[in-house]
Amino acid sequence: MNYVNTASWKYILPAISILLLFGSKAAVAQQLPLDSILTRIDGNNRLLRSYAQKAEGYRHSADAATAWMAPMAGVGTFMTPYPGQMIMDGRDKGSLMLQLEQDIPNPAKLQARKRYIASQGNAETAARGVTLNELRAQARKLYYSWVISERKQQVLRRNEKIMRMMLEIEKLRYPYNQSQLGNSFKAEARLEENANMLRMEEGAVIKSRSWLNSLMNQPGMTEFTIDTTWEPQFTPAAGHDTASIAVARYDIRKMEENIRTMQLGIRSMQAEKKPDFRIRLDHMVPLDKAMPKAYSVMGMLSIPIAPWSRGMYRSEIKSMEQNIAAMENERSAMLQETQGMLYGMQAEIRQMDRRITSMENVIIPSLRKALDAGFAAYQENRLQLPAVIDAWEALTMTEAGVLDEKLKRYEMIVEYEKALYR
Repeated sequence: MNYVNTASWKYILPAISILLLFGSKAAVAQQLPLDSILTRIDGNNRLLRSYAQKAEGYRHSADAATAWMAPMAGVGTFMTPYPGQMIMDGRDKGSLMLQLEQDIPNPAKLQARKRYIASQGNAETAARGVTLNELRAQARKLYYSWVISERKQQVLRRNEKIMRMMLEIEKLRYPYNQSQLGNSFKAEARLEENANMLRMEEGAVIKSRSWLNSLMNQPGMTEFTIDTTWEPQFTPAAGHDTASIAVARYDIRKMEENIRTMQLGIRSMQAEKKPDFRIRLDHMVPLDKAMPKAYSVMGMLSIPIAPWSRGMYRSEIKSMEQNIAAMENERSAMLQETQGMLYGMQAEIRQMDRRITSMENVIIPSLRKALDAGFAAYQENRLQLPAVIDAWEALTMTEAGVLDEKLKRYEMIVEYEKALYR
């Protein structure tokens, strides 16, 4: 057996330490900014991949639309008498026949159908944009919810220190009859309520992380962090005319692609008026060697303008025209609705900004000063703990309320961007 001597350990131990050091650094959760998350969703989300596959499928179907039907071949007899019949002449024996038949579709029909099928792939590409916008909006909301949860935890932990300090003071005063036992219980209850709120926000962070992982096509428990200082900026558009909205919105593009597809469908149906062709070759080998070999070549032409056949494509064309008119009216209605909705959202976000500014610059500083004054009086034993707890609760709830209001503002910004680029 080979044994590792003592001198070798001075090389092995540093190597192990280096590996552990690098392993611990690798285990540090990666910080992902919002742009990076959105890029990963665009590139990795499986639902988005399906649209590209569907579009590719339509392209192959469009190529297949120009293919001809396979030729038909047949072998049999021609004018062969039944057994037991009297044959007066050798030529009455009939012939063996080889038949070849090929349908030759009208090239204009094939090209019209190819364009119609290929356009459906463009509609799938536009549909991908709609879904991508939905997923991006969902990711933004989750990201902002995570940011607000982290900030709430900072507020709760900071205020928890204040309450613990008051509880310690209360416990020190109680043996000297300078406080009431019930005050300590109140402080402990408030600390537990604070802890429950922390647990709730920690659960919200885990939920946001898991959901974002699923959108990025990663395992749900993959650890990563975010930039908690992120502050979404709201830059309203100068104006919202229906023309610019039609260019920006993905669902309008999808509807336009569907209209274009139906227009190509009408052209494909109109091409059905054009005739198709067929050619047939018959080759006969007589059973009587005295008879010559013979052949027959026949070209055929369909007559689609016959009254009993043209009704089909005429009715289909009228149906498509009505559907196109309905979609154009729906498109106009969506543009008008979106225009009003965007202006309404702008006004609401501005009102939210005013409320948040008032709470951050006036209300919270005043409540913090009230708590500081009450705490100072409490330390000097000039104020009872319940009054300080009331001030502490008012500050904690207001700070949490500001963060809730900010989250509503962030979500409204997401809805605004989603409506602008849906």
